[in-house]
Amino acid sequence: MRYKLICCEVFLREACYCIAGSPHTVDPVFTPKEAHNKPACLKEQLQEMIEEAEKAGIYDAVLLGFGLCGNGIVGLKSTSVPLVIPRAHDCCTILLGSREKFLRYFGDKLSAEWSSAGYMERGGSFTRLTDTNHIPGLDMEYEELLKKYGEENARYIWETLHPKKDLSELIYIDIPETSNPAYIELLKNEADKTDKKLRVLPGEIGMIQSLIWGNWDEREFLIVPPGHAVKGVYDQEEVITLHKPL
Repeated sequence: MRYKLICCEVFLREACYCIAGSPHTVDPVFTPKEAHNKPACLKEQLQEMIEEAEKAGIYDAVLLGFGLCGNGIVGLKSTSVPLVIPRAHDCCTILLGSREKFLRYFGDKLSAEWSSAGYMERGGSFTRLTDTNHIPGLDMEYEELLKKYGEENARYIWETLHPKKDLSELIYIDIPETSNPAYIELLKNEADKTDKKLRVLPGEIGMIQSLIWGNWDEREFLIVPPGHAVKGVYDQEEVITLHKPL
C-alpha cells in the first residue's frame, strides 16, 4: 500500500520514526505549527494538498496527522481516495496516545500550558494551551450567549469556554521513542523564570504509529470514503464523523 501523509510538523520526529518501520510506502509532507492559529486557512491548505495527492493517482489513502484543531479539518473531503483521521480534538491528545489520557490529565485544566519535542523545536513558541476551539460558541460574545441561552446558562458556558489560566506549572509530554532530555531541561529553565513547576507526562506514539502503519481501529480513527466530508461531533467518543455533501 502507498499512503500520502499530510501532517503537522509538531509530529515530525514521531512521524518519521513510524514511517521508518512502516510496512507501507509513506510519502510525508508537513505543515507549519503556526497554521493552527488560523483554522480556516489551515482547512483551505489541507484541502488543496488532498486534491494534489488525488491527482497523483498513486495513493491508496491520504492520512491526516491532525486533530479537530479548531475545526481546521471540518469539511475536508476527497473524490477518489479515502481520508484517515485520528479521533482527537487536538495534537495534545495524539501525543498522549488516547482521549482517555487527555481527560485524565487535562479534563480539569483546559487552560494548561504544555509542550513536547515538536513544540520546542518548531515555530516561535515553546508552549501551547490545550485546544478549546472545538467547542461551539467559543467565538460568541457574552451578550450573544446571554440572549441565546439566558443568564445562568450563559455564565456557565462563558466560564467553561474561558477558564482561568493555570499559572502554577508547565507540562511536557515526553514520548520515549523521541525523548530529548535537553528539551526537558530547557523547558524547566523556562518554568523557573516564572516560578512555575515543570510536570513531565508520559506520552505514547501508538496513535501516530497506528495511523501510519494502517491499523485503523474505528474507535480511534475516522475513515472518510470518497464523496463524503468530515463533520465535527465535539464529544469525547466520536469527535468527528461523516457528512455526505449534497
